Amino acid sequence: MLYSICRPLLFRIPAETAHRLTIAALAAAPRSGRIAPQPLLVQRVAGLVFPNPVGIAAGFDKNGEVPDALLGLGFGFVEAGTVTPRPQEGNPRPRLFRLVEDNAVINRMGFNNAGAQVVAARLNARRHRPGVVGANIGANKDSADRIADYAAMTRIMAPLASYLTVNISSPNTPGLRALQDPAALADLLDAVIEARGTLPTRLFLKLAPDLTGADIDAICRIAIEKRLDALIVSNTTITRPSLGSPLAKETGGLSGEPLRPLALQVLRDFRAATGGLVPLIGVGGIASADDAWARIRAGASLIQLYSALVYEGPGLVQRIVDGLARRVRDAGMSSIAEAVGSE
Repeated sequence: MLYSICRPLLFRIPAETAHRLTIAALAAAPRSGRIAPQPLLVQRVAGLVFPNPVGIAAGFDKNGEVPDALLGLGFGFVEAGTVTPRPQEGNPRPRLFRLVEDNAVINRMGFNNAGAQVVAARLNARRHRPGVVGANIGANKDSADRIADYAAMTRIMAPLASYLTVNISSPNTPGLRALQDPAALADLLDAVIEARGTLPTRLFLKLAPDLTGADIDAICRIAIEKRLDALIVSNTTITRPSLGSPLAKETGGLSGEPLRPLALQVLRDFRAATGGLVPLIGVGGIASADDAWARIRAGASLIQLYSALVYEGPGLVQRIVDGLARRVRDAGMSSIAEAVGSE
């Protein structure tokens, strides 16, 4: 109810300003305890225990400012970042656009963040608190050696995060998606795995939805060979389905409702290509319990939200969690794990 009152006011100011106000409000709010897990929804993925499968995607809390506040809203896990070795301003503003007619967002942020040292200090300050908090890592735009950047980020962040997500799928850093090519990907993952050393930090890989079937097959072979702990499917798309907003031609990655069918299909493709050997995390266009349930039945062990929060507000988290628990009960299952890939 509160968000429905505030939303018209928030939508009158630029999207990025509204986002910063949201982060500030979360940082200033009294810290609440984590919401108790629902036994039906507890998931064990890659050796980590998630109190529910609903996480917040990278991009919301870029600098690791409010992970505990987000856990207090009911999220089962939080992913901070994307973080790069050096601070980075990102692309010129405006770079974040609400496509209200389409319940969508276009962003061309460009990995704007405070840099590894600032975010590492924040994660270190909360490292003994409960909750699954991952770190999404990237390379600086002007880096002469991007693989070295990922290795450096791994060394810095691996001791501080529950898991690391290697983000090679943002469309807003020129050339970054080339690291999804098989030879480059194998070299990158070898460097990251070596940099992690003997630490138990799990390694996830975030991928684009704009991949061919051959790309998906090759990536999955490498993921299995390198024993990655999970694949996040998917990032934003550079494609433009039919859109009604006058902002539809803005460059950047498209997320929200129009991404839903593509992200769901790509998840199915990854499930088929992995044969269920690598856990999948479904992202893209999830805005209801029905959307989350469809993604889980298609093969996702966990799901993540972001753009839908812009339109639905923070109450969406608990609505999805409650809705998933109801669907597990209605299906006669004893755990949501039974629903993974059940379609």
